[in-house]
Amino acid sequence: MPVEMPSSAVTTEIPAQGPLRWSWHAHAHGTPTDPVAKAWLAAALGVTPDALNLGREPRGRPRLGPPQDGFDCSWSHSGDGLLIALGQGVQLGADCERVRPRPRALDLAQRFFTAPEHDWLASFATGAERDLAFLRLWCAKEAVLKAHGHGLSFGLEKLRFAEAGAALVLVECDAGLGAARDWSLREFTPAPDYVAALAWR
Repeated sequence: MPVEMPSSAVTTEIPAQGPLRWSWHAHAHGTPTDPVAKAWLAAALGVTPDALNLGREPRGRPRLGPPQDGFDCSWSHSGDGLLIALGQGVQLGADCERVRPRPRALDLAQRFFTAPEHDWLASFATGAERDLAFLRLWCAKEAVLKAHGHGLSFGLEKLRFAEAGAALVLVECDAGLGAARDWSLREFTPAPDYVAALAWR
């Protein structure tokens, strides 16, 4: 199950890789996310928004330039919530999803996930347990793909997660993503009725 974490910004120490920080914001669906993300990132880095060198890669991935290029950032919007994450010395991706019924979870898994992931989801009873497992898996995959920079277009089937204890772990992936062992994942609940994941290497 996802690890419960408070809904305010926190700092988590990652051995030899510097801190990861995240923040959760109430954010109305359909309104721009970039200004909110830029304001929080600037405050987290101790600069004014005008001094934050924040741009976009050709595929849309946010990128911090000099003098903040030792950091990486990512954000995700779902429902009425916005997750923003910042990492130092890492390649970082974030994803969040609002928990709601997913009656086609197995159909989607069969189409877009790997066969072992589909079988794992099928092991859950229908309803809330399977819906949550599907969303955990979706967040994990999208967080890695956002960190990589290609997003969902790279292919959800090109990386496979398995549950180890109560956590999802990347166990196999396409060579374009590097070695599976180089990726770390943290699942958490940023707010009631939401699940989220941060992925980094």
